[in-house]
Amino acid sequence: VQLQASGGGLVQAGGSLRLSCAASGRTVSAYGMGWFRQAPGKEREFVAAITWNGMSKYHVDSVKGRFTIARDNVKNIVYLHMNSLKHEDTAVYYCAAAQTRYSGSEHPNDYDYWGQGTQVTVSS
Repeated sequence: VQLQASGGGLVQAGGSLRLSCAASGRTVSAYGMGWFRQAPGKEREFVAAITWNGMSKYHVDSVKGRFTIARDNVKNIVYLHMNSLKHEDTAVYYCAAAQTRYSGSEHPNDYDYWGQGTQVTVSS
């Protein structure tokens, strides 16, 4: 499975972005999917996860009400809709696929495949 993250960029505080994670090589429709981020000098942190069928979603408290994870199993794409962006959201965002964790997970070690990351920069 190859994951390609895109959609990052430079945005002003209060703005919006939509990240996309396109999977290739194999369908990820049965995989739990997640988004993580890593800011300079900090550890990678969990942002959001979604179950294989999209019925349940989980978001870290710091993004609840602002970010929404979604998936389109027909297109083999996972999204992260980001609204009301803050300077502290600045990071490289990574998508990940968990082959045996159908519900997704907040733990990076539960994921088997990772995308290359896309930079999100929020100017204050």
